[in-house]
Amino acid sequence: LESVHRHLFAFHALCDLLLAADAAWLVQLGPTLDQWFGTAAHGWEMQAWYSLVTTPPHALAPMQRLPHVDGTDKRQVAMMLYLHRTGHGGTAFFRHNSTGLESLTADTYPRYAAAVQAEYGRTGLPPAAYPTDGSPHFARTHVVPGHFNEAVFYRGNILHSGVIDNAAPLSADPRTGRLTINAFFRPAAG
Repeated sequence: LESVHRHLFAFHALCDLLLAADAAWLVQLGPTLDQWFGTAAHGWEMQAWYSLVTTPPHALAPMQRLPHVDGTDKRQVAMMLYLHRTGHGGTAFFRHNSTGLESLTADTYPRYAAAVQAEYGRTGLPPAAYPTDGSPHFARTHVVPGHFNEAVFYRGNILHSGVIDNAAPLSADPRTGRLTINAFFRPAAG
C-alpha cells in the first residue's frame, strides 16, 4: 500500500508540474493568439494530446476519407505540432466546391452536410484513402508541409486534413510514425 501511495504522489506531482508548464506556456503564447485570432479577455484555455496515425487507408471509415472540421466555433483555434520525420506531410486546407465553403459555422453546417450527402449519393463513397487533393468534391487551397518541430495554428472550423501518403507505410512506433501533438485553444470563460 505504501508503494501505491508513493506512485500516486509522484503521479500527482507530475500532473501539477505539467499543469504549471501549460499555464506558463499559455501566458507566453496568449499575446500571439490574441494578435492572430482575436483578443481573449480572460486568457486562453488549452487541451492537448499526442496523435499517431496508424489506420491504413483501406480501413478508413467513410468520414475519415473527407476533409473535416474540429467543430463549428470559429473562436476555437487548433494547433498541430509535427514530431515526425516521415514521408507523411503536414496539414492541407480545402474548399467545398459546390457550396464554396472553406469553414463551417452552426449556420452553414446544415447546407454543407446536405450538399455532401447529395454529392456522395450521386457519385458513391469516396475511395478508401486519406484525402490529399480533395477531388472530386473539394479543392485543396493550401498545404502546410509539416516539418519536424514546427507548428501550425488555424481556426478549428476550417476544412482540413492531415497530408498522409496513401502509399507509404504507417508505423505504430512513435519514434518512426507520424507523431503530432494536437491542441485546441479557446478563450477562457470570465
